[in-house]
Amino acid sequence: MEKVIVYLDDPAYARQQLPAAGGPTHWVLVACAPRMTHRISKWVSHSARENWRAKWAGKLFGQVIPPLRERGDAVTPVLAKGPLPELTRLLMAEHGTERVLDVRRPKTPDGPSAGQWTPGALMGLGALLFLSLD
Repeated sequence: MEKVIVYLDDPAYARQQLPAAGGPTHWVLVACAPRMTHRISKWVSHSARENWRAKWAGKLFGQVIPPLRERGDAVTPVLAKGPLPELTRLLMAEHGTERVLDVRRPKTPDGPSAGQWTPGALMGLGALLFLSLD
C-alpha cells in the first residue's frame, strides 16, 4: 500500500488537487490551520486557541476523509501544531514514505494585481504632477 503525506487547509481545493490513486493508498492528512494574528493572543487563551484549531481541523477532516474512505483508502488525520519541516521528518520516519503533497490553497496578495492603478495611486500621481508644475 502506497503511503502519501498531504498538507491541506481548504477541503474544496484539496479535493480538486488530490490525485486519483491507482491502487490502495494510505493518506496521512495534515491539517494546517490558519495562523492567528499576534493581536488575538492578547484576548484569547492558549486553550481556547487549541480548541478552535481542533474544531477547525474536525470540520476539514469531516469533508475530506469520507470520499477517500469510500474509495477504500486508509486515512490518518494529523493536526499540524509546529513547524512543517520538523513534522514532515517525523511523519516520513514514522510512516516510511518519501511522497509528500502540498495541496494547500495558494496565498494571493491582498493588494491590487500588478498593472492595476488604484484610485489612491492616481490621486497621488495627480498631486505629484500638480506640485511639479508649481
